[in-house]
Amino acid sequence: MTFLPSYVNGAWWAPEDDPDAAIVRDASTGEEIVRVSTKGLDLAGAVAFARREGQKSIGALTFPQRAMVLKNLAIALNERREELYALSERSGSTRRDSLSDVDGGIGVLFTFSSKARRELPAGKVVLDGPIEPLSKDGSFLGRHVYTRLPGVAVQINAFNFPMWGALEKFAPAFLAGLPTIVKPATPTAYIAEAWVRMVVETGLLPEGSLQLVSGSVPGLFDLLDLGDTVGFTGSAATA
Repeated sequence: MTFLPSYVNGAWWAPEDDPDAAIVRDASTGEEIVRVSTKGLDLAGAVAFARREGQKSIGALTFPQRAMVLKNLAIALNERREELYALSERSGSTRRDSLSDVDGGIGVLFTFSSKARRELPAGKVVLDGPIEPLSKDGSFLGRHVYTRLPGVAVQINAFNFPMWGALEKFAPAFLAGLPTIVKPATPTAYIAEAWVRMVVETGLLPEGSLQLVSGSVPGLFDLLDLGDTVGFTGSAATA
């Protein structure tokens, strides 16, 4: 049996065995594609790695540099999109469905990269309004700035858009300086694993900026704190 890997702590990881693992099958043939489990995965270590390494590595980049990373990732994924179409078809998607998800994900990266280069400053913070006098004689001044949160972005995605849905959350988080932990829906997690692997293979991502947890995440929310964010797409039952 084959277990779907997760990408955590800068390396690929898969369980040695789990008889209770979820089985993902080809929607057309019923053939087993992969088994999904996080048995033995160190979620606390993944969160700590994101905070420690991801925060530092993304924070070293300016907004234009982050934008160029997104653009180059989009170019790299675009060159391999036929591989992703083929995987998407195994989920029962039509070619048009696959185009929406795969091309939509690539387009999101291009769009956020373009907006960031046009609309964000050259540095690492966004100024909010003019300098304000804080004393009568003008000897004490202040200015508000937007800066990055000191945390991690946990992003939980739906089954129907394993690429587009994930990348539309990842791109703005990356621009904002937040490392991301992607948790895909189990039925199409193998598609998410494929695009994450392609992204990792480019070598473009700063260390710790993107991690993938392929399977359930018991206790993950207990590890989150002030400054962390959760993005969720899915049903009320799942929530």
